[in-house]
Amino acid sequence: MKSLLFIETERLKLRPLSDSDAPFMYHLMNDPSWLQFIGDRGIRSVDDAKEYIQFGPMIMYRDRGVGILAAEDKITGETVGTCGLLYRDGRDTPDLGFAFLAQFRRLGYAKESSEALLSGAKAQLGLSQVDALVSPGNDASTALLNKLGFRFLQPLPDFDPDKDTHCYRLILKDLHE
Repeated sequence: MKSLLFIETERLKLRPLSDSDAPFMYHLMNDPSWLQFIGDRGIRSVDDAKEYIQFGPMIMYRDRGVGILAAEDKITGETVGTCGLLYRDGRDTPDLGFAFLAQFRRLGYAKESSEALLSGAKAQLGLSQVDALVSPGNDASTALLNKLGFRFLQPLPDFDPDKDTHCYRLILKDLHE
């Protein structure tokens, strides 16, 4: 099985999440922007975050060779966010997901990690397209998706009963090398 689990950029190392990332994930998944735009995953403790990692990302790594990766600053070693490809139930095309702690937003980390991941999706996995799911009103994510070359595809009214979701798509053959 092909995989895309380790990526390096100029400033970041993208790597699989591990149990030791549970405190970081607890903090990230309870960030107000995460709750507003991604949704409440019921992570109320570090133990909940550890369980989420074990039964979410780790299973996707094993079964699909992709998943949400920790984005670690190469100089400080600090985990600043996440970026990865997700396969969701009922969807054939993987989608790009990213989230960064507030103090690491607007520093170009999401763009840098997303570009490297998309390049790997094309070169290493041979994918021809990648989707991105975003809540209307998440202007920062939508702007980044547009910069990356994603285009609005359609609303997904049945994806999340608690909030509206829009699907954007990037055709990877158009990705500049």
